[in-house]
Parts: sequence; structure tokens; C-alpha cells
Amino acid sequence: MMDMLTYEKQYWRENFRHIAGIDEVGRGCLFGDVVAAAVILPQDLLIEGVTDSKKLSEKKREMLYETIIEQAVAVGVGFADADTIDRINIKQATRLAMKQALEQLSVTPDYLLIDAEKVDSDIPQMAVIKGDALSQSIAAASIVAKVTRDRLCQGEWEAMFPEYGIAVHKGYATKLHREQILTLGATPMHRKSFMRNLFVRQQELF
Repeated sequence: MMDMLTYEKQYWRENFRHIAGIDEVGRGCLFGDVVAAAVILPQDLLIEGVTDSKKLSEKKREMLYETIIEQAVAVGVGFADADTIDRINIKQATRLAMKQALEQLSVTPDYLLIDAEKVDSDIPQMAVIKGDALSQSIAAASIVAKVTRDRLCQGEWEAMFPEYGIAVHKGYATKLHREQILTLGATPMHRKSFMRNLFVRQQELF
């Protein structure tokens, strides 16, 4: 069985005490914010079941989210909305949300493990490809980001735009979602830069 603390142990041995894992969710959506989370877990704590949030059921993610919030040294969450994504592109918006999540931590980390990205910070950092499946800290951040965004989709965003099915598809480009955009038009929370690529012939939306 793979050791989800391999990266953390490496830096703990080098006397980095507070290691923050950082990840995002919603990067590929047509609607809503990209949400990032930063999580510092206690040294040597292993939470059973923590892995890439995409591999977990909603029920399991919710359970692990509560455990992570309860056990973590610090948790931070950051957001970049559709306007920001359209203005600076999804990669830069993701980095912005990650930086915001880092700045929301109540404890300053000594080292950052980031899922395949770089954050604008003087704190030493490492980008880990598929990090949410290899590092518990990054996986914990992916769970926090996913649950945070899903709750917005099922609550506040669904209430704002009930005709679009946000609670069901979470803003991704499902058949239902695309059909509703074509029928009803785009909301202010839709990422217009994404939809130009998706609906090449539907320029009347804009």
C-alpha cells in the first residue's frame, strides 16, 4: 500500500514542521468559482481514507471533510470567480485562489506541497504531479476544496439559478447544462471564455 506521507516525511526530516498541501477544484467547469484549499495537518497524523477527492463518494468526502477540519492545524480556502477567470485565464485564476487559500491559514507553513501548480509565495514549495493521489496534505486540500464548492453548488448557487441544475452537475459541461445555457442564456456566473470554445456557433449568447 502506498504511503501517503512519503513527501511529508521527506520534509519533516529536513525540519520543516508545518507542511501545507494545496489543491483546487472546479478548474474545468463552465459555471462558478474555482475553489482552492490549503491544509496543514499535524506531523505524523495519518487519516484513514484520505485520497484524491474525485475517487471518493460524496458521503465519504463529507465524513473526511469533518475529520480534516477537526484535526488540522490550519485550513484556508480561496476563490476566484467567473469574471476573474475570464479576465486573467483559468491557470492564473487557479493560482490566485491558491494564494488566497494560503493567506487564509492561521499558521504560516514552512513548506508547500502543491498539486501540479506554483503559488506566488516566498515559502519553499514543490509541485507534485497527481499530488492529490500521492500526498495526504494535498489530498486533504482537494477534499476541503471539493466539499466547499459542492456545498455552494447545492445551496447558494442552486438557489440563485434554479433552472440550470447546478446542484446536479456542479457547473460542469453536461448535456443538461449545455442545453439550459442554449435555452436560457448565460448567467453572470458562467465563464464566457469557456463557453466560446464549447459553443462556437452560439455567439448570440454573448
